[in-house]
Amino acid sequence: MKHNFKNLNIWKLSIELANEIYAASDLFPKNEEFGLKSQIRRCAVSVPSNIAEGSSRSSDKDFNRFLEISLGSLFELQTQLIIANARNYINNENFNLIEIRIIELQKMTSGFQNNLVSR
Repeated sequence: MKHNFKNLNIWKLSIELANEIYAASDLFPKNEEFGLKSQIRRCAVSVPSNIAEGSSRSSDKDFNRFLEISLGSLFELQTQLIIANARNYINNENFNLIEIRIIELQKMTSGFQNNLVSR
């Protein structure tokens, strides 16, 4: 069963999150260009990308596997954000706002998976 990824709230929110991560990481120091800045951006892009790729799969089981990858990327992103905050690359206010969005998306993705599996 195929899903139109553009209609999925988890995809829409993950696009917003990726844009927020890009904006926040613009402020990282120059020496992080190929370090944490690059890593955090790749991770943020991975979330909606895997949702989109998984939505094209012919079975819900295959789609669920891509959702697992997206969920893993969200936890990885949260960890990288914690490191960026600890290094003062991102201020506490921006960190808290983005982390809340990440946690919300983690819960929504898990809920979507549970719904997908129980069908």
